[in-house]
Amino acid sequence: MRSRSGDAGAMDDTAKAIIAMLQRDGRAPYATIAREVGLSEAAVRARVQRLLENETLQIVAVTDPTQVGFQRQALIGITVRGDIQKVADQLARLDEAAYVVVTAGRYDILIEVVCEDDDHLLNLLGSRIRAVDGVAQTETLMYLNLTKQRYDWGTR
Repeated sequence: MRSRSGDAGAMDDTAKAIIAMLQRDGRAPYATIAREVGLSEAAVRARVQRLLENETLQIVAVTDPTQVGFQRQALIGITVRGDIQKVADQLARLDEAAYVVVTAGRYDILIEVVCEDDDHLLNLLGSRIRAVDGVAQTETLMYLNLTKQRYDWGTR
């Protein structure tokens, strides 16, 4: 999901309320949301569809990676030589990538990866990430404990 600068400013309070409700419960019935925001069920359905189509919103099941067989998560800081966006786009194609973000600061790119185990992470780093043309250096921060992971922060 790419960031769209300026799109959030055009979002009205009703769309924000719909998003906030779906962040709290992605299975909330459109009829319930409609009552809360003062629209018809059909209007809510249409708004949600537009939010999905323009990639403002995703509705997904969020899991605890360790409960579904992924014992190793890591955040990898990457220094790039050359076109940062081109490298980020290549890294975004990796199935293991939970998110990829271009940053300012110590690293050019941060990538969060979810792997089955340490061998999987080692192979991903050595054979695939470091093999991407333009990756100059990596630093891997392995997660020891996922203390908090929330997606209900609203639209502010």
